[in-house]
Amino acid sequence: MERLKIDQDIRPLSEVRTGITSFLKQIQNTKRPLIITQHGKSVAVLLDVREYEAMQEKIEILHDLKTAIHQIDNGEGIEHQDAEAIIKAQIQK
Repeated sequence: MERLKIDQDIRPLSEVRTGITSFLKQIQNTKRPLIITQHGKSVAVLLDVREYEAMQEKIEILHDLKTAIHQIDNGEGIEHQDAEAIIKAQIQK
């Protein structure tokens, strides 16, 4: 995801209502999120679907890494050779 440009990517809800098509094109072209404000406060974020999916994948990977680190710290991990044997056995099925 591209870095937010404050002067272009923060818009009040009233502008979004009247120009939604142009804002959708903007997020699709720039791959940057659009922050929507109401009464001067941030209330929502509009994202390109592919950018949202990429964020979800990254979150899942980070969650898996956190789980793995926790398991290793608690002595629940398995040796590399054992893991390799399990994977090879599953592939050969």
